[in-house]
Amino acid sequence: MSDEFAPDTPDSELNSLASLPESATTDSETEDGDRRVSDAEREWKESLQQLELLLTMVVVPYMGKYFGRKCAYWIWGRVMEWKYPVEVVITNPTRFKAVGAIEAAATL
Repeated sequence: MSDEFAPDTPDSELNSLASLPESATTDSETEDGDRRVSDAEREWKESLQQLELLLTMVVVPYMGKYFGRKCAYWIWGRVMEWKYPVEVVITNPTRFKAVGAIEAAATL
């Protein structure tokens, strides 16, 4: 430091200013920041893992069961129309879909 910037400061005060750290953060504050980041990252990974479990244990089996039954009913209708002289007609499609969803969820 030159005398131009601090003309009235004694030498002991200049030495104490020179010994101060350049950054305002200490090592413990930096470690706290790193710990917070790693905690947030860990929580994010746990959330992703929980979402993955939800998808693999609940959503995928339910959707597979629902669309599997839908496909089976469609195939059954085509076979019945081919083999026997009947026409398979779903009279209420909304109710049919609702019952299919309930049946698929019944044994999960």
